[in-house]
Amino acid sequence: MNQDYKEPPIIISIGGSLLVPNGGIDTHFLSQLNIFIRNYVKKGKRFFLVAGGGTTARHYLDAGKAVIGDMSQEDLDWLGIHATRLNAHLLRTIFEDIAHPRIIENYEKKLHNWKEPIVIGAGWKPGWSTDYDAVYLARDYKANLIINLSNIDWVYDKDPKLHPDARAIEKLTWVELNDLIPKEWKPGINAPFDPVAANLASELKLTVIVANGSDFQNLESIIEGDEFKGTVIMPYRVDASFYDREYFAGKKASYKFTRADSLVSRFFRGIAYFYRALLIKLFLNPANCLDVGCGTGGLVKMMRRFGIDAWGIELSQDALDLAVPSVKPFLKRGEIVDLPYKEDQFELVVTFDVLEHLERSKIKKSVNQTVRVSKKYILHKIYTRENSWISWFHSKDYSHINVLTARFWKKFFLQHEQVVLQRNSFFKLPLFFESVFLLKKK
Repeated sequence: MNQDYKEPPIIISIGGSLLVPNGGIDTHFLSQLNIFIRNYVKKGKRFFLVAGGGTTARHYLDAGKAVIGDMSQEDLDWLGIHATRLNAHLLRTIFEDIAHPRIIENYEKKLHNWKEPIVIGAGWKPGWSTDYDAVYLARDYKANLIINLSNIDWVYDKDPKLHPDARAIEKLTWVELNDLIPKEWKPGINAPFDPVAANLASELKLTVIVANGSDFQNLESIIEGDEFKGTVIMPYRVDASFYDREYFAGKKASYKFTRADSLVSRFFRGIAYFYRALLIKLFLNPANCLDVGCGTGGLVKMMRRFGIDAWGIELSQDALDLAVPSVKPFLKRGEIVDLPYKEDQFELVVTFDVLEHLERSKIKKSVNQTVRVSKKYILHKIYTRENSWISWFHSKDYSHINVLTARFWKKFFLQHEQVVLQRNSFFKLPLFFESVFLLKKK
């Protein structure tokens, strides 16, 4: 399978508490899951479903302890692993006609050129839970979304079963999560994410969503990029404060071979602004334009030189403070999820390298906002996985929290009801260099 040009799979870790909540199999949940997954398969989605052990595993652990007393941690782990494999075989049977014939039990044996839209995973070996297996899959198959489903709505600051005043947490980093969970893995521990898996996810800079698996409407919102109920665990806190003077000076992410404030860097930024403004003038020639996420206003300044009534909006006050005085009157502070403009106010709305900085739950709302304020065209340049050149010349930008494939974005825009994706109406460089999408409002 060519991982680079197919939409990456979605990893769903299904807690055993959903599959076998009280010692009996929850057929209602499984029936809903069956319908839900098949509907998305019809839309072209692919899934890894990793089964947890649930009450079945706990019953075996308790039984072993009751009969012989102390058991080794390895023996306890193996009982839990075999429980996950039984649950995984049930999932494999449910999705038999669309699932890969092999249940993944050894994660070092990678699948190659598989065609089935569903792959089922189970426990691997002692030392961790199926949370770790899900993270392992995300690493090996380049998944951009891990959804950890259980019988809780959120990650809490303490066990809500024991503490009625437990506080739900909407967002936290892996470092913050490590302060809430046990430091070591033990079979049967009660934690939203096992510590071994958390360490690997942190190392890989992954984002994981923890949510209640019985709410399938909420699960749909997660996959569709809508607002949802659940906790996002991420490698860093990326908010307005991240985009400070150091960020826009290139000190948090810059070209590898020259300083961000050097004449060479400034020259190339100027060339980029000129190139983008020239293409906009030649191919679209709008009377007015809004640059969303305009930074220090370099593109706004260049478009105004080309006779375009250009304006900019930017999240970071530091970026606006760094703008040259001549362009400041045309810049405003604001967020893409709530653009302070009238409907159809601009002939063209553009974003350059903005959408990959957004959390998944904000993508749809943000795109809808750019469509709302546009009268004719919307142009999005988005950093995607295919843009390999940037890894050669640019250091890692940790604010790129949602790097998807060009195929994902193409499909996303094709499904948008208010726009038409334009095929050959704007000049584009090869995909290894940039991913550009021109939309025309219906």
